[in-house]
Amino acid sequence: MNPIAMARSRGPIQSSGPTIQDYLNRPRPTWEEVKEQLEKKKKGSKALAEFEEKMNENWKKELEKHREKLLSGSESSSKKRQRKKKEKKKSGRVSKSFPFF
Repeated sequence: MNPIAMARSRGPIQSSGPTIQDYLNRPRPTWEEVKEQLEKKKKGSKALAEFEEKMNENWKKELEKHREKLLSGSESSSKKRQRKKKEKKKSGRVSKSFPFF
């Protein structure tokens, strides 16, 4: 026979879990409670805020050190560049004098 007709004749199936009506009738927070929860999320934890602040301070110190290195090293780096240019010129002369290489 027709399986659909047989299922209908037995009646609705009893489920063990919650129904749609149970889900729709569940207790929900009020609008004020939702606003409070959102504010709490925005604030975050104090420990996290302190950690981020400390990391920012450390990062600033590290950047200052790096800048000082670059600024103090810029004068010496220009001298190093001039030395490298001289060395290249000298090595270029050597290779010209030995064409067999």
